[in-house]
Amino acid sequence: MPTNKIQTGLRLNETTYEKVKVISTREKRSMNNFIEFVIQRYIEEYECKNGEIEIPLED
Repeated sequence: MPTNKIQTGLRLNETTYEKVKVISTREKRSMNNFIEFVIQRYIEEYECKNGEIEIPLED
C-alpha cells in the first residue's frame, strides 16, 4: 500500500527518548505514531495563534 509520508531521521537525547517511549506505550501508540501526533497538534496550535502556514509551491 503506497503512502505519501516522507521518512526522516530524528535525534533525541536519551532522557527525552525514554520519556517519549514511556508516553507512547501508555497511549498505546508506536513511538513514530506518537511523535507524528504531537507534531500535528503543535502545528494546529501554532496555526490557531499565527494563521495558516503557507507552503510554497515547488517549481
